[in-house]
Amino acid sequence: MLVEPLTGCCHVKVTERRTKIDWAYLMKELVETHYPEAETITLVLDNLNTHVKASLYEAFAPEEAKGIAEKLEIHYTPKHGSWLNIAEIHLSILSHQCLDRRISGLRILTKEVDVWMNNRNQEPIPVDWQFTTDDARIKLKQLYPAILH
Repeated sequence: MLVEPLTGCCHVKVTERRTKIDWAYLMKELVETHYPEAETITLVLDNLNTHVKASLYEAFAPEEAKGIAEKLEIHYTPKHGSWLNIAEIHLSILSHQCLDRRISGLRILTKEVDVWMNNRNQEPIPVDWQFTTDDARIKLKQLYPAILH
């Protein structure tokens, strides 16, 4: 799941697994197809072990992997902080609106998800993120260093 917060557009890629290679190809698609003119693409990701630039080097030749990696600026949500990840929120919406029943195969799943994504992107809703730095300091206080006077 890729979500562009400022426009609300999303892109969902259905794969059989969630491997490093799958993630690498999604990043290649992001860089080369969705944002070929971008100098830097900022990503907010969960801490899944596949979400690392090293995955690019497992999938592609070093020159190609480096070209993709140089365009990515990666920030990770805190552990147990998937509720901070906009893509995770969109996956939850997808699950409730589209995947709330048994789907018999990958082909049908892909078709269903594509229809959901295309409908959602017809009138995308920009993300209205209201979680502030002050909220973070309260909710995630264990991640912030204590300031002693």
